[in-house]
Amino acid sequence: MDRVRVDSAAQRLTTNQGVPIADNQNSLKAGLRGPALLKDFILREKITHFDHERIPERIVHARGSGAHGYFECYESLRHITRAAPFAEAGKITPAFVRFSTVAGERGSKDTARDVRGFAVKFYTDEGNWDLVGNNIPVFFIQDAMKFPDLVHAVKPEPHHAMPQAASAHDTFWDFVSLMPESTHMLLWHMSDRAIPRSYRMMQGFGVHTFRLVNERGEATLCKFHWSPKLGTHALAWDEAVKISGCDPDYHRRDLWEAIEAGAFPEYELGLQLFSEEQAAKFSFDVLDATKIVPEELVPVRPVGRLVLNRNPDNFFAETEQVAFCTAHVVPGIDFTNDPLLAGRIHSYVDTQLLRLGGPNFHEIPINAPIAPVHNHQRDGLHRQAIHRGRVSYEPNSLGGGCPFQAGGAGFVSFPEPIRADELRAKPEKFAEHYHQARLFFDSQSPAERAHIVAAFRFELSKVMVPAIRERVVSMLANVSDDLAAGVAAGLGIAVPEPMPRALARSPKPEVRQSPPLSLLARPGEGGIQTRRVALAIADGVDAGVLKAVREALISAGAVPRLVGPRVGRVLAADGSAFEAEASFENEPSVLFDALVLPDGAAAVERLRADGRVAEYIKDQYRHCKSILAVGAAQALVEGAGAFVRLPDGSPDPGLVLSDADALDSAIERFIDAVAAHRHWRRETDPPLV
Repeated sequence: MDRVRVDSAAQRLTTNQGVPIADNQNSLKAGLRGPALLKDFILREKITHFDHERIPERIVHARGSGAHGYFECYESLRHITRAAPFAEAGKITPAFVRFSTVAGERGSKDTARDVRGFAVKFYTDEGNWDLVGNNIPVFFIQDAMKFPDLVHAVKPEPHHAMPQAASAHDTFWDFVSLMPESTHMLLWHMSDRAIPRSYRMMQGFGVHTFRLVNERGEATLCKFHWSPKLGTHALAWDEAVKISGCDPDYHRRDLWEAIEAGAFPEYELGLQLFSEEQAAKFSFDVLDATKIVPEELVPVRPVGRLVLNRNPDNFFAETEQVAFCTAHVVPGIDFTNDPLLAGRIHSYVDTQLLRLGGPNFHEIPINAPIAPVHNHQRDGLHRQAIHRGRVSYEPNSLGGGCPFQAGGAGFVSFPEPIRADELRAKPEKFAEHYHQARLFFDSQSPAERAHIVAAFRFELSKVMVPAIRERVVSMLANVSDDLAAGVAAGLGIAVPEPMPRALARSPKPEVRQSPPLSLLARPGEGGIQTRRVALAIADGVDAGVLKAVREALISAGAVPRLVGPRVGRVLAADGSAFEAEASFENEPSVLFDALVLPDGAAAVERLRADGRVAEYIKDQYRHCKSILAVGAAQALVEGAGAFVRLPDGSPDPGLVLSDADALDSAIERFIDAVAAHRHWRRETDPPLV
C-alpha cells in the first residue's frame, strides 16, 4: 500500500482528540506571572502522554548512579523557614542522592556531553523533600509546554534511532535554533560543565526559584546551590570520548570506589535569599528558568553539608527504583509560579505511576519516608501496607476522628494573591535571551571560552542541514562577536546577520562579568585526594624511585596504580619485585589524572619499545595533565613529542623532569602540579602533540 502523503502546510496542530491548538508555546496561567492552571487540558494531555512513552526505564535521566548519606545543618534557619532539615544547628537528616545523565538510555555511557541530574531525597521528620536539580543552574526552555518537544528533539532520531546519548545531530539543533530562549543554556551545555571529571567534582542547582516560609507565614525567595568540597573539575573533550570507549561506567565506578575507600564525597548547600521586592527590580525575571541570579547581586549563603557515606546494597532496588518528584516538599518549602516548575510538579508524579507500577511507589523502601504515614488512601497495584479497621474516610467518628487534619502544624501553601486574566503568554522580561549568555561566556577563562567554541564547532559539524548551522551562529552573534566568529570559522561559513531580537530595547544587565561562573573559581580543598595516578613500570625499574613516589602519593591521599606492559610480577633493577595492577591495554591513560615515569635504564628501553607507552604519554600531555619523569625516563617524554615549554615560552608547571638525586623536590612540585588538576595553557587548537 502506498503511503498517504499529507501536505504539511495544511496540517494543524491538535490534541489527541483532534482539537486545534492555538498556542503550543505557553501553558495556561492566571496572569503573565501567575500560576499554571489545573484545567489546562492541553498541557496535561501533552505531558501525560510524554510521561508514559517509555516503560520501565526513565524517559530522561535513565542512566543514574546513587548513594546514601546525610545532610547536616550549620545553623538554625527558623527565622527563614520552618523546613525540618534547617531547624537547628547540627541537625542530621538522612538522604539519598541520584546523579544521572539526561539524554542517554539506561545502558549508555557516562561521559557524554550532557546535562547531569543532581537529585537529593531528604528523609525529614516531617516527610520526604525531593530537591530535584541539575549540575547546570538554567534550562533550555521557559515553559513546561515545550518539555516533550525538547526531549523528542535531543533523543535519537526516530527514523533510525541514532545517535545515542548525544546532542550532535540535526533534530536537536533544529529545535534550539528556533527557540532563542535556549541560547543561555546552550552556552553552559557546550562548556566544560557538560563533561565533568566526576560526580564528586560537580556543582548542583535547584534551577528554579522556590519559596522558604517561616512559622509566621513570611516568605523568602530562594535558589539552591550544591558545591563540591573537591572543587569543580572537568574532562577534556578528546579524553571524554576515549573514556567512553574504555570505561563507559567511568563516573559510576568513580563514585562507587571513592565511597568504598572511605573518601566520602561532600557538598556544601548554599542558599541565595532575596525578597519579592528585590526580584521585581532585577533586569530579568526570577520565574524564568533560563536565567540565573548572579552571585554579585545575591551572594550564596552556606547553610549545611551533604556527605555521601554508603553505597546502595542493590542497584535496582534503590538507585533504579528511587522516585524523585518535584511535588514532594515539606512544610516551610513552597513553589513559585515558574511555568517550567509548574509542569514538573505534575510530570514527575505522573511518570512514576507508570514506571513503578501504580500509586503505591511511595511504599518501595528507598522511597518510604521515615515520618509516619496516616491517610485513607487504599488499595491499588503493589500495595504493601496492610490497613486494619473499618474506617477509610475522613471525617469519621468510628475511628475516633483519626487521622485528623494537622491544621497550622501541617503544610500550608503560601497565600500568593492572584489578580489577573487567564491567558497563554509570557512576561516581557522572558523575551530577553542573550544578556546572561554573554555574561556566562565573558566570565570564563580563555581556555574555557576556547572549549565552548570548539564544542559548538564539533556539534554543528555533525548537523547535515546548512541552514540549521547558520541559524545557530546567528543566535551566537547576539552573544559574542568572538564566539560567533570562532564557530563560523570552524564551520567554513561567514558570520550571518544576528538573529532578530524579540525586544527592541532590552533592560540593562546589572552584572557583566561573574567570576564564580568559571569552573576554575572552585579549585577545591582536597589537594590531590582521590586523584588516580599511573606509575608506568617494566622490568628493570628503579625500585627506590618507585617506592618514594608511591609512598608520597599515598600520604597525600592520591590513588597510585602500577601499570605495566602486562599485569603481574615486574622485577626491579635491584631484584625486588612489584605487582603491576593494570596494563597499558586494560587501563588506558585517559583513566588517570596524572602519570609517573620512574627511572631505570632497562625499564625505559622496554617501555620505549612498546608503542602504547608513547600514546600513554601523549594523551596525558594532550589532556593537560601532570607528568613526572625521573632520570632516564625523561627520554620517553621527549620521544612522545611533549614540549618542555608552553606555547608562550614559559616553563610548563605540569611537566616535571628530574634526576634521581633531586627526587624529593621533584615529588613536591609534581604533587602541586596534580593539585592544579589541569594545565590548560599547554593546550593548542589543533593539538601539536
